[in-house]
Amino acid sequence: MTDTQRRRVIAGLGAACAATLFPSWARAAAWPGHAVTFIVPFPAGGPVDTTARFTTQPLGQLWSVPTVVDNRSGAGGIVGAQFAAKAEPDGYSFFFASIHHAVLPSLRDNLSYDIRRDFEPVGMAAVFPIVLVVNPSLPVNSVSELIAYAKANPGKLAFSSSGTGGGTHLAGELFNAMAGVKIQHVPYRGSAPAMQDLLGGQVQVMFADGPSAVPHLKAGKVRALGVGNPARSDMLPDLPTIAESGLPGYEAYSWSGVLAPKGTPAGIVARLNADMVKVLSDPAIAKGMIAAGAEPRPGTPAQFGEFVQAEIAKWSEVIKTAGIKLE
Repeated sequence: MTDTQRRRVIAGLGAACAATLFPSWARAAAWPGHAVTFIVPFPAGGPVDTTARFTTQPLGQLWSVPTVVDNRSGAGGIVGAQFAAKAEPDGYSFFFASIHHAVLPSLRDNLSYDIRRDFEPVGMAAVFPIVLVVNPSLPVNSVSELIAYAKANPGKLAFSSSGTGGGTHLAGELFNAMAGVKIQHVPYRGSAPAMQDLLGGQVQVMFADGPSAVPHLKAGKVRALGVGNPARSDMLPDLPTIAESGLPGYEAYSWSGVLAPKGTPAGIVARLNADMVKVLSDPAIAKGMIAAGAEPRPGTPAQFGEFVQAEIAKWSEVIKTAGIKLE
């Protein structure tokens, strides 16, 4: 064997050993080789779908491969989660989870998947502000005034939501528990009818998603008292948080982040996370998302995993305290 041949053999053995010892990273280096699918468990046009499209289109440009948003809606996000949990963990199928998937384990006893067991966290994508708004006829101008009014007028206030067990419902129940008040919950089939009855005065309070609230705020048809984000919202920077306006420690907002089927190579998870951070940190992309009602919040896989665990525990306690049940 010549020296040249010997060097080639040694180089080949070295590459083979590296691939054996670090298979995940070896696969990540060649990934993606073809189209990548992102499963969204809600219909097109909603906040999670909007976030997915803002995120995946530039990812496809970065990778020079197509990215596909596959809307698998149904049963409040369960259908898409079930489908994603069974996907091959090959790095070509990912899942846009939301706050619903942290709430469902406490509302449903018969889920065929486990959001913690069957998925790997990739990273947070965005948060969607929940805004506490009231009918202008209600004589309150701050969160502390609302709490005082509710205590002085028991049984006279009601808040609307987009449906039982949803984020806007739970935001109201968390408010009740922390403030020591009882504002009656009135569920609707979606944000639009819930907002319509707030405008009409049939209910006095609503914990509304940002996109539903902003047009009516600008028109002066509702009064905003605070936003549920832990810090002031990029969408409504002049509006105080509910915590700073009268209820310290209060946090309630919707969110979406990416999960991978359990067993997806760690190198691919890390690569997707890094590329998501790059995309979501782009000022032009962030500006477009904020205008659409989604505030980019990129982070590490570990941070997202810890966040999901905390959300499951938090909302489980709220659901138990409020006695929420799905029929």
